[in-house]
Amino acid sequence: MTTAPRPDLTRYTRQTILPAIGDEGQHALGAARVLLVGCGALGTHIADTLTRAGVGMLRIVDRDFVELHNLQRQVLFDEDDLAAGTPKALAAAQKLRRINSTVAIEAVVDDANAGNITALLDGIDLILDGTDNFETRYLLNDAAVRAGLPWIYGGVLATYGMTMTILPGETACLRCVFPDPPPAGAAPTCETAGVLGPAVAAIAALEAAEAIKVLVGAREAINRELLALDVWRLTLDRLPAARQAACPACGNGARAFPFLDPATASRTVALCGRNAVQITLAPPTMLPLPALAERLRPAGAVRHNAHLLRFQPAGAGQELVIFPNGRAIVHGTDDPALAKTLYARYVGM
Repeated sequence: MTTAPRPDLTRYTRQTILPAIGDEGQHALGAARVLLVGCGALGTHIADTLTRAGVGMLRIVDRDFVELHNLQRQVLFDEDDLAAGTPKALAAAQKLRRINSTVAIEAVVDDANAGNITALLDGIDLILDGTDNFETRYLLNDAAVRAGLPWIYGGVLATYGMTMTILPGETACLRCVFPDPPPAGAAPTCETAGVLGPAVAAIAALEAAEAIKVLVGAREAINRELLALDVWRLTLDRLPAARQAACPACGNGARAFPFLDPATASRTVALCGRNAVQITLAPPTMLPLPALAERLRPAGAVRHNAHLLRFQPAGAGQELVIFPNGRAIVHGTDDPALAKTLYARYVGM
């Protein structure tokens, strides 16, 4: 993690003249440590806003790399990142350090999962949702409730988005409102429904504003409902979100956190916005990418850099993107069985 210089508060004068923030609130922001999980559409907007606002430390976790279709709505990336095949967390960190060198930016190129979430939460004051899948959101909810950390949920599809601020022990948690994630295939995805950039920007702005409220201690101003916004129809709905005594995560009975159990965590995740499956090894391994590239070269087209290897088997319609810890994204299928077969065939598991 990079150690940042002390900030000149002149940078934040338009923010500190707000009575709700002031110098005291700005110092609180400068001391705050935030975990942002997911650095795609929502995450890039959130990271940009909080970096400019002067949060003290931002830990960005993202498992993916920059692709062409990202550039329509993911504001921290450009065509140079695309050409370099840069992982999103690293590309975002490079941009953010140029925006505000006084913010300590920590980039983690990995999947947030039951095996590493405790380490990712170390020293953190607030969790922000920039993810694109329900499995990770329920992981964040279980982790936040168990640790007593505030977190902010957000999601966008087509022209519609939702967000909710969760203060464990005080407000409803995600499982109070949505007890279980939807079954696989039951909900539309970015690939089938699309995403409008302004919808992303609007929900990300709400998440970032809520984050600032939490971090400066303005608890009376925090949103305690589920907000639903459609930027095309220009509707904003405030849906009551009450704590549930029977909630399995934060209710009055015996609490259960199944999404934190590595033994029951899924090893495959269907990725939003494309026909792809992620494979995560348990436990992670270390793959020497140059040696793997040489081994795979006779079997198809291979490209690699220090961060990832891309392999398209000859005659196949799929592509494997393989990371040094053994994690892979198999493009060209939404079938976990086929993805695992291809991984076992060419990489081994």
